[in-house]
Amino acid sequence: MKITVNGETKDFTQNITVSQMLDLLELDTRKIAVERNFEIVPKSTYNNVTLEDGDRLEIVAFIGGG
Repeated sequence: MKITVNGETKDFTQNITVSQMLDLLELDTRKIAVERNFEIVPKSTYNNVTLEDGDRLEIVAFIGGG
């Protein structure tokens, strides 16, 4: 299964959820937003949304400063 994350293709041998993908990427779910195939994925569904072959994800991290 191939998934594109921020323009980079990643290969997986099994289906994974958005939450599992974020864990693999070591991202803090409190500080990011995920778009899947041009639609925002609500944080409350990260554990329930299973990624499919060919999905395109854009992950944006929020950075504070001042």
